[in-house]
Amino acid sequence: MFLTRFRINTARPAARQVLSSPQAMHAAVMSSFPEILPSTPDAPRVLWRLDRNAAAEVLLYVASPHRPDLTHLVEQAGWPAAAASGTPGWRTYDYARFLNRLDKGSVWNFRLTANPVHSVRNRDGVPTKRTAHLVPKHQLGWLLERQKTSGFRLAEKPAERQHTQHGDEYQVIIRDQRNLDFGKRGSGTGRPDRVTLKAVTYDGRLEVTDPPALYRVLTRGIGKAKAYGCGLMTLAPAD
Repeated sequence: MFLTRFRINTARPAARQVLSSPQAMHAAVMSSFPEILPSTPDAPRVLWRLDRNAAAEVLLYVASPHRPDLTHLVEQAGWPAAAASGTPGWRTYDYARFLNRLDKGSVWNFRLTANPVHSVRNRDGVPTKRTAHLVPKHQLGWLLERQKTSGFRLAEKPAERQHTQHGDEYQVIIRDQRNLDFGKRGSGTGRPDRVTLKAVTYDGRLEVTDPPALYRVLTRGIGKAKAYGCGLMTLAPAD
């Protein structure tokens, strides 16, 4: 497994174009792997996430079973002149070495962009419909429901800082929420279908409870809309 970080040059028109469409970004990410053809059945899972830290600091993270080649993204949305002088424009790390050192009971900071949804039925006799959680309390509840099977436990705040009546007892914040609306081709009609989804970014602290289960989450993702920049959780030292 590999984890790659690429900084996007937001001043370039091509960068703004690919940032405006998760479908375009997905295609750009998948084009980084010559081993994976578009028609490959059962292709290995590739996760990606955009961290918008500032207007001029947008980072693309990619977790993948193969080492990517992001030359095309450097040419379209990076700094080609810097790359030509010896700086490739991205950094790839041996992710498996890190993942294999995750110990039960260890504590980490995390960031996750996910698509927190639930199924609702508007009236009896009609199929359920997938609907996004809109309220931070319910978005946090979505993550809490998945922590046990995902191999982690969200860290609680010290007792004197908890506000249980507001659902504020965990060391987690909703950092960002984005409503994504874009066209997706491939329906056979010749016209792009509209895709709408909510992407929510969580920052927080967790304790590892089941290393193999957390390994699966970190390499295969959590929740829906993984092709569109959701599902990738990354860890950082808690100190």
